[in-house]
Amino acid sequence: MMDEETGGGSVPCFAHHLVDGHPVDPETVRDVARFRRAERARLLAARALPSEERGRATAALIEGLDRIVTPEAGLNIAVYWPIRGEPDLRSWMESVHAAGARVLLPVVVEKGAPLEFHAWSPGCRMARGFWNILVPADGEVHVPDVVVAPLVGVDEELYRLGNGGGYYDRTLVRLAPRPRIIGVGLSGCLLPSIYPMPWDVPMSEVLLSDGTHLKR
Repeated sequence: MMDEETGGGSVPCFAHHLVDGHPVDPETVRDVARFRRAERARLLAARALPSEERGRATAALIEGLDRIVTPEAGLNIAVYWPIRGEPDLRSWMESVHAAGARVLLPVVVEKGAPLEFHAWSPGCRMARGFWNILVPADGEVHVPDVVVAPLVGVDEELYRLGNGGGYYDRTLVRLAPRPRIIGVGLSGCLLPSIYPMPWDVPMSEVLLSDGTHLKR
């Protein structure tokens, strides 16, 4: 989704806003943003798990990724650096790198702009990026073939509820051909709908820690 602050402010005298080129009704944008903020807060609180339970959930996700992703030389796989209780896939990133694939991490280069994906390897020099998230300090920019994206929530049509900045949607919609997009999250984050907006990009598939594996 785009930045949820898009829905703020007073309603203009014309019927629709243009958001990233899409005509949208301001009241609908505000209503959806309120719903998503409430669901995001609920789901973020729910993923504050005890360490043993979190370890089991993470191990289950890594086992699932091993089943559905085959890393090989020449394949660019974007993962993420964990924040806010997201499943920690760094050990899987190391195994992907060891198998010969190139591991990428998303990097915010400018607030509100699409992400770039920078090469990462075990032991590479890291730096603090936007919001103090660690990113590769010297990694080259590459286009991913596979994107593993963290989920706060996801709906039955595989539309992702993220942290609210809209960076993944803003980025993925511009990639051609579209990469394989795998949303990963903890069990219990599946929703009937996040009320997708025109700019939302669905996942190709979703993998949850209880073994749920959904495809479009």
